[in-house]
Amino acid sequence: MTADGSSAPRLRTDYALGVGLLVASAVTFSTAGLFTKGVEAGAWAVIFWRGVFAVLATTAWAAARSSLRREFLGMGAAGLTVALVGAAGQVAFISAFKSTSIANVALIYAIAPLIAALMAWVAIGERMERRTMFCAAAAFAGVGIVVWGSVGSLNVWGDFLALLMTLVMALIMVVYRARPETPSAGPSVMQSALLLPLAIVFGTPFQTAPQEVAILAAFGILFAIASVTLAEGAKRVPAGQTALIGALETPLAPLLALLVLSEIPPAATLTGGAVIFAAVLISMWRRPGTKV
Repeated sequence: MTADGSSAPRLRTDYALGVGLLVASAVTFSTAGLFTKGVEAGAWAVIFWRGVFAVLATTAWAAARSSLRREFLGMGAAGLTVALVGAAGQVAFISAFKSTSIANVALIYAIAPLIAALMAWVAIGERMERRTMFCAAAAFAGVGIVVWGSVGSLNVWGDFLALLMTLVMALIMVVYRARPETPSAGPSVMQSALLLPLAIVFGTPFQTAPQEVAILAAFGILFAIASVTLAEGAKRVPAGQTALIGALETPLAPLLALLVLSEIPPAATLTGGAVIFAAVLISMWRRPGTKV
């Protein structure tokens, strides 16, 4: 606390930590398409094995912090909401990668700033900066270009699933912003656990090749790390900025898809992606001396 009683230094430090956590989460999430498309297993098998190892890794993390009781018994209504809508988001997330390009999924996710900021304004009265509104609108326009490029192809269904996933992630960001005391590990474990029996019913996870199970194990562990860092970061940064920082995976995911899977985005995806990436960069720029 400063001499005048201000807690500004602590708030700036907390904000910086939040930004760092969100950046780490975005980088990790950018590899999701590689894991999903890099295996022959179907969507439900991916959901099952990723879920198993995500549950184990996240529970171990909570136990190491001696916070199992708080994480799982202290979720409250906000935590249950995150778990339930997050489960739906996971299904849409994995299925989208199986139905459309990695670039399209990553780019459509960039619409989250507009949705998250609007939700936060309506639900908790969080003020939207003019620049955030402008950049979110620009990102929305870029997503429109991406989706237009999929019209008339099977990618449209995958694009719709990516949009559903985006709605879920925006809602989760706002929940954590409104209720920062909500645990992060417990809801993450619950959303994965809820899908395990469904994956057995609708898929054939036990027919997955051992080498692919190993790949999906790594996917689950990385997903657990990304989910926790996203939740912790969202508690410290305004919802609109949280979504915009998360959109940093926008250029990373297509680049990795090109380098690893030789997946070349169509012209509409490249054009829309350029608009979205520019909006993200502008939204994150701050003039020297600007208050958090």
